[in-house]
Amino acid sequence: MLSPNQVVAVRKAIEMTYDCTCNVIQTPKIKKENKSTVFVESKVAENKKCKLSFETVTKDSQDDVKANVIQITKLFIAPEITILPGSKIEVTDVMGKVTIYKSSGQPAIYQTHQEIVLELDERYA
Repeated sequence: MLSPNQVVAVRKAIEMTYDCTCNVIQTPKIKKENKSTVFVESKVAENKKCKLSFETVTKDSQDDVKANVIQITKLFIAPEITILPGSKIEVTDVMGKVTIYKSSGQPAIYQTHQEIVLELDERYA
């Protein structure tokens, strides 16, 4: 466990690497007066500093002739920002390019940051 002073120092060091910004969009289910259900997009976080990390993983296929190459994308962001599984995340990189992802599961939350595995959102890719 880190001391409070160590948490501040480590968090500051991690956040110095943040070179992107992101918007987090959730789509909650809302019941209307007529009892129908609609989904309404709402931004729950806007222009938050973050960092994308890319890892290439090679998995052998069952016939051992071809290898499958998979790229894992992780978002590093402040731990107090709530990002639910399935949230839409619009990431703007240092060059101004916007890429839309969806979070694929529960975030790994640490004292200094959180890591969220992302998938490209097929609707916007």
